[in-house]
Amino acid sequence: MENIEEESSPLRISPTVRALSSALRGKRQHVSDSSDRESGDRVFPEPEKLWFKESSAKNLRSRDFLSPSTMLNTLYADGQVPPAVMSRVLSVRGSGVLPVAGGEVMAEGLRVRVDRPAAFGAVLAGGATEYLKPSCENQGCVVLNCPALHPKPNAPTPDTLTLGQLRTILLADHMGALLRRQGYTVSYCPTLPEDSDMATFLQSLGIDWSTAPANWTNEEREEKIEEALANSPYRERETERGRRTSGGGGGGGGRKVEEEENEGALRINLKRVFQEEGLLGYDPSLGTCTVHRDSVSHLAQLDRTTADCTVAMATALHVTSCQDEFRQQQIAVLWRASGATHTQRHLVCGPVKTPGCHLTAAQYLQLRRGQMKEASEMKYGDQVEGQTWDDIIRVMTSATVRFELLSTVHTSPVTLDVQREGGVSTKGPRGGVFVMYNCARLHTLFDSYERGVEKGLYPEIPEGSKLDFSALKEEGEWLLLFNYLIPFSELLDQSGQALDCEGGGARVNIRTEQICKFLVSLSKDFSSYYNRVHVLGEPLPHLFNQMFCRLYLLRALRELYHSALDTLNLPPIRQL
Repeated sequence: MENIEEESSPLRISPTVRALSSALRGKRQHVSDSSDRESGDRVFPEPEKLWFKESSAKNLRSRDFLSPSTMLNTLYADGQVPPAVMSRVLSVRGSGVLPVAGGEVMAEGLRVRVDRPAAFGAVLAGGATEYLKPSCENQGCVVLNCPALHPKPNAPTPDTLTLGQLRTILLADHMGALLRRQGYTVSYCPTLPEDSDMATFLQSLGIDWSTAPANWTNEEREEKIEEALANSPYRERETERGRRTSGGGGGGGGRKVEEEENEGALRINLKRVFQEEGLLGYDPSLGTCTVHRDSVSHLAQLDRTTADCTVAMATALHVTSCQDEFRQQQIAVLWRASGATHTQRHLVCGPVKTPGCHLTAAQYLQLRRGQMKEASEMKYGDQVEGQTWDDIIRVMTSATVRFELLSTVHTSPVTLDVQREGGVSTKGPRGGVFVMYNCARLHTLFDSYERGVEKGLYPEIPEGSKLDFSALKEEGEWLLLFNYLIPFSELLDQSGQALDCEGGGARVNIRTEQICKFLVSLSKDFSSYYNRVHVLGEPLPHLFNQMFCRLYLLRALRELYHSALDTLNLPPIRQL
């Protein structure tokens, strides 16, 4: 029964690296540092780094994993791997471990090659569903708070929204989709008035933000927040105010605050809050904050959203621009001063630059939509009309905007080319358009196959267990499986792991750019493969096995595209 479990477990990169490291190190991994030093052995402190997964087409021609000679020298005299160790490496097994076909020591180190036909069969024969979702399920409630959508004091509109703020909204939307995939319950803050200009604008980008009827109010919670701050032990009394200066604008709201402003503003000593509450990573210059109306509204929205969580303790992830980071830290500490004990983390985005001109979010979206329509008309002519093409242009515009603003490390600046004589190319490996185009090519391929079946040219695809996957010998086929299908589930795991990471202060750094980069890289390699290989060959029986194996691979890739695009809330384009 144990063997059946191991064979049925999805193949993963991390378990394979750990198994190879354990085999190479042997009992050394269980020996203490002091005894190792006494015996003359040097222990590498991080076993995972003993082995590296290869990814380039050049290196994958000769190996799939490599333990560099420098690492071998830390374990064995002159880097000579004992035969018994080599035997262990070549016979590694375990749950999720890729099957090993062979290995050898060369000048660059110990290289191992995977049993590729067995790996193809394990991944593809039964369907690749397990490879398209996170490898582990998480529990918890995450509130994604986007300060750009809160009134300050006026409600934001698409015409006042900056590109930097739009970046934070798109990032919050992406994070929400990723975290939901991992099992988290996700809520969005603030709640927007339904049918408002901002809600409509976000919907045009495929963002389904939380909304409420236009006449909805949060006054009861605002009064509760006001009272909590007025009674907070961190409130500065009249005798303290003469000794201090204001720490900057916070927020506030309602009748109590108005009365306080008449008699003397309600002020909270934020420095005392984060010092006495043990909050790490907050700006020491926060000082004392005067509470204003918009801050109370902000806190009441947070309080309402976390009240809907199904767990006692939620994590509030504030997704903010670097320009608004200081103000958002004020809000976060004010919330703590009001009695909120939820974990709070800050995901901070770098600025968005547009050399030569200034555009609001609404103008930027209008520009990209116009360019996308113009590019489509140049390529497809008069057929670009009607609701179908309107929907295609809307999705392609959303893809362009998302890839432009999300493909860069979130802390780094983004520079956009928004010159009107520029344009959005439908060709070349450039971002969202290129990704959506290649996804559509897969749909077109399968439409062509289905038409061939209807005409009697091809039989129906058989069960995977009846295929010989050793027919997949083209190097691009292994590259697509090994670099994309197998690692994807572990890629999905990373955002939740970073969010759960303890310590490190208020800021959290998550590799939010990875999905976009993954899709662009996948599209480049798929496009290269597709242009070289004629998948739907002559309808000859002796060619069907290879054709079906390729269709199994490309069907899994099509589902991989859908799964990755879903984390960006982008529906696939099925025809271009």
